[in-house]
Amino acid sequence: MASRLNPYLSFNGDARQAMEFYKEVFGGTLDLNSYGEFGQADAPNADKIMHGMLETTSGFTLMGADNPPGMESEQGRSYSVSLSGDDDAELRGYWEKLSEGGSVSVPLEKQMWGDVFGMCTDRFGVPWMVNISTEN
Repeated sequence: MASRLNPYLSFNGDARQAMEFYKEVFGGTLDLNSYGEFGQADAPNADKIMHGMLETTSGFTLMGADNPPGMESEQGRSYSVSLSGDDDAELRGYWEKLSEGGSVSVPLEKQMWGDVFGMCTDRFGVPWMVNISTEN
């Protein structure tokens, strides 16, 4: 898979409704995964969206998720830019450059869903998410 860059939206509990709305607007295929599907079945937010992705026939990709408890977002400022793919060297190179002089909120390391993932804010205040797909 080639690396891709796309917006990643954060929601305060209504990601499912928002992503379904965007599917109505743009069409395409919507894939939603809840927190409960990733080992948090008994948590109060088990039915909330941990990751959603809409891919349209026009080539648009939009990702989104509900914030975990305690991590609220401000409407209109709830976004990150997502870099994803399976080219480990390319994506790690982007990570190194983006995080240099910025701040890392989630170190780039293997996560519970099996991929390598990290979050940082670059030196200009732009939030980034990097996800490197791995074979399961």
